Amino acid sequence: MSRAQVSLAPARVADRRRVGRTRAARRAVAVRASTVERDVVIVGAGVSGLSTAFTLAKKTMPNASVMVTEARDRVGGNITSKSDGTYTWEEGPNSYQPGDAILTLACDAGMRDDILLADPASNRYVLWDGKLRILPHSIESAVLGDFLTWPGKIRAGLGAIGIRPPAPGKEESVKEFVSRNLGTEAFERLIEPFCSGVYAGDPASLSSVAATGRVQRLEPLGGSLVVGALKAQAEAAKAKKESGFKRDPRLPEVKGQTVGSFRGGLKTFPEGLAKQLGDDVVKCNWKLVNVNKAAEGGYTCEYDTPEGRRTVIAKCLLLTAPAYVTAEIVKDMAPAASTALNKFYYPPVASVTVSYKKDSFRLDGTSALPEGGLTGFGQLHPRSQGIRTLGTIYSSSLFKDDKRQPDDEFMILNYIGGARDVAIKDLSEDELVQQVHEDALKTILKPGTPLPKVVGVKLWEKAIPQFNLGHLDVLAEAENALEAAACGEKDGLFLGGNYTAGVALGRCVEFGVEQADEVATFLKSAKKLTAAV
Repeated sequence: MSRAQVSLAPARVADRRRVGRTRAARRAVAVRASTVERDVVIVGAGVSGLSTAFTLAKKTMPNASVMVTEARDRVGGNITSKSDGTYTWEEGPNSYQPGDAILTLACDAGMRDDILLADPASNRYVLWDGKLRILPHSIESAVLGDFLTWPGKIRAGLGAIGIRPPAPGKEESVKEFVSRNLGTEAFERLIEPFCSGVYAGDPASLSSVAATGRVQRLEPLGGSLVVGALKAQAEAAKAKKESGFKRDPRLPEVKGQTVGSFRGGLKTFPEGLAKQLGDDVVKCNWKLVNVNKAAEGGYTCEYDTPEGRRTVIAKCLLLTAPAYVTAEIVKDMAPAASTALNKFYYPPVASVTVSYKKDSFRLDGTSALPEGGLTGFGQLHPRSQGIRTLGTIYSSSLFKDDKRQPDDEFMILNYIGGARDVAIKDLSEDELVQQVHEDALKTILKPGTPLPKVVGVKLWEKAIPQFNLGHLDVLAEAENALEAAACGEKDGLFLGGNYTAGVALGRCVEFGVEQADEVATFLKSAKKLTAAV
C-alpha cells in the first residue's frame, strides 16, 4: 500500500462513519414519522366504534385525540347498503329501533332530514297453518284476533299476571322462559319466529338473560311480566322526573312499534358519523397486525396501511371487531382471553333481495294480505311451518318516502340460514334465489310466478353472534382473563361491539355512547392528554 493510500484511509473511515450516522438518523426520522400517539384507538369502524368515537370527540371529551381504524375499505361494519341507480337495498341489517340514542347522534351529525320512520300502523305477519296472521299490536287485537287460539290466549293471559310455574332457579333458555310464563302456543307462534328473525338462532339454546334481558328482568322485578312491566315504567318515569329529563326537541316523534332507516339506506348513518370525525380520525384499509403492551403504559398497535407499516401508541384501546377477530388480536397478550372469545358462535345467514312485478302477488285473501298490494313490515316463518326462509321484509312498503325500486315492481328482502340451517353456506346464489322464490310461492306469490329479478345476494358466513346459555359467563371469562394479563379495563383495554352489547343496531349505538363515558373516565385518570399530530 502506498503512503498516499495510507494517508487517505482515516478519512475514508471517517466518511463511512458520517454516512452511517446519517443513515441511522434518517431511519430514526422515518420511524418517528410512521409512529403516532393517540389517547384512544378504536379498532373497528362499525356503528359501535363510530358511536363511541363521535361521542368522545364531539361531546364527552373533545380534547382527547381519537383514532378509528378499519381493515376494510369502508365504514359501517355489517351495514351494507347498495345502490345501482335503479334499486337501493340492504345486504346486512335492514332497519333499527328508533331509540333516542341513535336519533340524537343522527341529529348531532347533521342527518336529521335523512331519518326515515316506517308507518307504525303497518302490520307484521307470522305464518301459521298456511295463513299469514297479523301479529297482535294491542291487548284488543291479541284478544279478538286469530293469532292465538282461545286456550292459548287464556294460558298466556294467566301466565302474564303470574299464574304459572315458578322460576327454576337456573339460567333459562328463551324457550323455557317464555313457555313457562306464556305457554307453549305463545312461544311457538310468537317468540320462536322472533328468535329466528332477529338472532337467526335457536330459542332452545339462546339465553333468556343475555338475549332478552329487558324482558327477563320483569318477572323478578314484579313477580309477573305484567306487574314487572308496570314497575319498570314507573321507575323509568321517576328517573326522568328526578333528573329533569326533557326530550331533545330536534328528535322526530316516534309513534307505536315502528322501525327506522335513512335516506339512501342504513349506510348513511355510519358514513355521516365518519364524515364528521374526518379522515384524520377514521382510517380505512388499516389492518391491525400486532398489539403489545407498551413499556411506558398503554398499547403499541402495528398496522399495515396503504402508506406502509404504521405504529400507533394508544393510552386506551377499544376493540369493537367481532369476537373471533378480537381473539386473534389479543392472543399474544392474553391467551386465555383469546380462548374465551373464540367460544362465541356466529352462524351463516344469507340475505337475498329480489324484485317482482306488482301483479305477481296474491290479493284474493289466500295469502291473508290486504287488497291493493303488499303493505306492512314483512313476515316471519316459524321453523315448524315448512318454510326454509327465516323471514321476508317488504322493502318497497317499508320506507315509501325513499324510492328504492321501479314503480311497477315490488322488492322483498329475504333472510335464510341461521343456527338451525347452516347448510345454506354450501348453496350457490342461484340455489338461494330458487329457495326463497319457492317459499314465496307458498305464502304470497301467485301460482306459476316466474323467477324474480335478482337485485342482490350476500352470504355472511359468520353473521350474528349467538347469545346462548352461558353467554354472559363467557364474556366475563374473557374480561377476567384480560385483567389477569394486566390488559383489562383498568389498564385501558375495552371490549365492545354487538357480542358485548346486543345484536340490535340501535342497542349497539346506545352501548357505544355509554362506552364513551367509560373511556373518558379512564382517560381522566391519566395525567396528560396526547395532542393529535
